[in-house]
Amino acid sequence: METFGKRLTDAIEKRGPLCVGIDPHAALLTRWGLTDDVAGLERFARTVVDALADRVAVVKPQSAFFERFGSRGIGILESTIRQLRDAGSLVLLDVKRGDIGSTMAAYASAYLDPASPLSADAITVSPYLGVGSLQPAFDLAAANGAGVFVLALTSNPEGPSVQHAVGNDGRTVAQTVIDEISQVNRGAEPLGSLGLVVGATIGRTGHDLSEVNGPLLAPGLGAQGATPSDLRSVFGESLRNVLPSYSREVLNAGPSVSALRAAAEAAVDDCRAALG
Repeated sequence: METFGKRLTDAIEKRGPLCVGIDPHAALLTRWGLTDDVAGLERFARTVVDALADRVAVVKPQSAFFERFGSRGIGILESTIRQLRDAGSLVLLDVKRGDIGSTMAAYASAYLDPASPLSADAITVSPYLGVGSLQPAFDLAAANGAGVFVLALTSNPEGPSVQHAVGNDGRTVAQTVIDEISQVNRGAEPLGSLGLVVGATIGRTGHDLSEVNGPLLAPGLGAQGATPSDLRSVFGESLRNVLPSYSREVLNAGPSVSALRAAAEAAVDDCRAALG
């Protein structure tokens, strides 16, 4: 079984360094001329699949925007994941789960067990009950060739009050998370399957990402203010592992399939140039 790190490396080489988020919030549905209901959600998701599934390396559905419509929204999410994967995109399901014991194991089973209708190639998780609490997700991901992206340095203004807090050993909370993920990824080829989420808008923070040996998801490009040229200042020598992530900058081009494709292609070109 190929690891997620290997599959991600191959997908980026083939399709380019780009992750596109699927974030069907009410304002975006309205912008597309769609109704803010299950019918609008289904039309939106189907259009994004038609436009991008066969050409973007990674697609990142935000689960909350499907969950808000209840079971029918979850059904559309299941269908969207299946269609994206069938077309060759890796699916990074943005769920940001984090719990302990059997509850974390249940979350892992929901998203990382191939038998689940919500099974994805990777998920996002929150480490703020301790990185060790995420072990059930790490274990199931490893068993099934999937990936896990752990929140480390986020771009929201409230983040630093927690992530930059300093522990007894002199490290920040974020650096502790970074170091623990680095340890798990050590020696993996060509890339570890545990990644980190590091916002593209955060600038220089003084944190050391050089030993991560895993993918670095960089949300915040485009409408949130960051540009591909900002990536070097955030990631420095770890630039080679960065997976740039756009959402609104690409999605605002819809509902035209051709315009969505053009926006994604432009983003890939910009990211390739910035990442070298």
